[in-house]
Amino acid sequence: MRTLTAAMVVALTAATAHAADLSTKGTDRIREAATVLQEIHSVPDKDIPAELWERAECVIVVPSLKKAAFVVGGEYGKGLMSCKHGGQWGAPIFMQVGKGSWGLQIGAQSIDLVLLVMNKSGMEKMLRNKVTLGAEASVAGGPVGRDARAATDAQMKAEILSYSRTQGLFAGVNLSGGVVKPDEDDNRDLYGAKAPRDIVMGGTVEPPAATEAFMAQLKRTSAGTKD
Repeated sequence: MRTLTAAMVVALTAATAHAADLSTKGTDRIREAATVLQEIHSVPDKDIPAELWERAECVIVVPSLKKAAFVVGGEYGKGLMSCKHGGQWGAPIFMQVGKGSWGLQIGAQSIDLVLLVMNKSGMEKMLRNKVTLGAEASVAGGPVGRDARAATDAQMKAEILSYSRTQGLFAGVNLSGGVVKPDEDDNRDLYGAKAPRDIVMGGTVEPPAATEAFMAQLKRTSAGTKD
């Protein structure tokens, strides 16, 4: 009995530690990612076309990526990725986006990135230890507006459509050379021992309460409402 009680205490302590870690490392990022989605949805003429939202397998939102992060070697911007199961957005995982040749060409001090993963192949690649955009996964700056028919052939065939928002301007951006991978540390804080691949591909993990704001904005996307 004492052994069982001790095990329960250890488990509870570990869960509490995870929550504490997330409150300092991930909560603000989740809230900011939700705000990015809410704000781009609020201007339909400058949003990602609804048809592309419907076709996308996954979305990655990286809020407030600082230009300074690309100056110091090895640093990453961090955000969230959610993928669909049966047409519904699933539990999100934390992702990292590393600098590419485009990094130092960004004029603003801070940008938001949104990446749409357009097929299962792209989803699989996002879950690797590391994938280089443009080399291992095809990427193109995505079209903006209400109608996806304005997209070029290259955009429609790309595995990843990428966008940036800086100083209120939301537009497609070519992120070739950027590196994307799951954020192991923050995912451990949020989900414990569950592997990011199992969370995304399994489709059975419920989104944690901490991700509620982000999931709410994704559900509005699926419902076609623009708040």
